[in-house]
This record gives sequence, C-alpha cells and structure tokens, in this order.
Amino acid sequence: MPLTWRLMMLIGRLLVLPLCRLRVTGNIPEPLQGRALILAANHISPFDPIVMTAACHIAGIGPRIMATGGLFDAPIAGPAMRAAGHIRVDRGKDTAADALPAAVQALTDGAMVLVYPEGRIGLDPWMWPERGKTGVARMAAMSGAPVLPVAQWGAHAVLPYEAPTHMLRWILRALRHRPVVHVRFGDTPIDLTTVTGTPGAQAMKATRLIMEGIDATLAQLRDGEMEQPRIADPTRPADYTRVRPRPGRELPARPTVKPGESTTSPTRLT
Repeated sequence: MPLTWRLMMLIGRLLVLPLCRLRVTGNIPEPLQGRALILAANHISPFDPIVMTAACHIAGIGPRIMATGGLFDAPIAGPAMRAAGHIRVDRGKDTAADALPAAVQALTDGAMVLVYPEGRIGLDPWMWPERGKTGVARMAAMSGAPVLPVAQWGAHAVLPYEAPTHMLRWILRALRHRPVVHVRFGDTPIDLTTVTGTPGAQAMKATRLIMEGIDATLAQLRDGEMEQPRIADPTRPADYTRVRPRPGRELPARPTVKPGESTTSPTRLT
C-alpha cells in the first residue's frame, strides 16, 4: 500500500473524529483477504469518501478507489490521489471509458478496488440505492474478482447533498451534534454464478444482484427507518427515473409528501 494512501487514511480518520461517531461493523471474509476484490458501496453524501477512508483504516484495508476526475484536478487532493494509486473516472467525458480497463488491471494485479455502482450520489427519494451502472458487473466479469457489498448510512447528517454550499454551516452543525455514521462490510460476496445470457444481459442481471446485495447490507443499518430516513436532507432533489424495486416490495408509488419527509416527521437538517 503506498505511503501516501496510508497517510490519507489516517487523516481521514482524524477528520471524521470530531464530525461524527463512526461505527464500523463486519469484516472482509477471511477467504477474500489479500486477494483481488471489488467493494461495491452505496453513495448518499459528499462526506462518503472521507467516511469510507476512515472505515478502511479501521478495517485495516487499503482499497484503490474509483473517484470522480474532479478530485484529481484539485491542487492538493489531485497529486495525493494519484500518488495513492486511485483510479480516475471522468464521467460524461470521452476518457470515461479509460476507467474500466484501469480498474480491471488493478484487480488483475491483485488489488482491492472500491467503487460506487450508482455512479453518483443517489437521488432515490427514500435514500435506497438507485439503479446501478453496469461498470461493476463488467469489472467482475473481466477480472474474475468477487464483489462484496458495503453499506453506509448517516453521512447525509454530516454533509447534505448541497455541500460544499454552506459548508461552514454544516460543519458547525456536525461538530455540535456529532451524528452516528455507520459502515458495514457485507458477510459474503454476491453470488454471480447464476448469471447467464448475452454479455449485455449478463451485465444487467449482475448489476441487479449487486444492488440487491447492497440493499440487504444497508437494511441492517436502517432499522426503524426502512421507508423514510429519520433525518431528512431538504437539499436533496428527487430523481424517480432510477428508482428500483427492492426485494419484498414492488416499485413504490411516488410519495404524497415531499422527498425526505414522512408522516412520522423525520428530523430535518437545518
């Protein structure tokens, strides 16, 4: 693991300490330790990368992260991201396709890679993972690496969707309340052995299974708030085009309350 990445993880843990109470549960299953592995996580807040960096430090792992190209262009973060060996993803650009072979090569070399299958901060009104992109499924098929689901919950109570807008306001609020943030590593890799069909069909089916695996892991962190989060993020827009059904529930109708609100009156970030 590059020294720069070790330092970044330590800094991430120090940054998280005053802003929230981080709870990390689950472990990388022993058969998967020290080998190529894809960590597929949900994405709910701009604070997620820092949370995951700290969680990885606690878990004793150092995955290479697939991150938006903007981070690599930043004056300080950019050189650090490159020195740490992270993988650039230029979403919406011609160079976006370069991320997949780079990730596959990292996995072929035996690395662990962390990726957000949604490809953005999810905009599901209920804050469940939205429909994923097929990149993770293709990475798994091309490299043969297993996919382990990772769930995180509560980071939106630290930094909401609109951050870095009003950043000082949100940081002061987090310092005052120190909300609990959870990260859970899944118990078992997602079984993709049943996926058959054409390459395109396989990628779609595998993506569905991956998102369902993240759902199942996240459900363990959302006890008592399965339909609506207790803490609402009023800055988060709702996008119904990528809402997906979850096991045991049909595709939901649009809620009669505003996104982030519910009849149980969730706490709103202010």
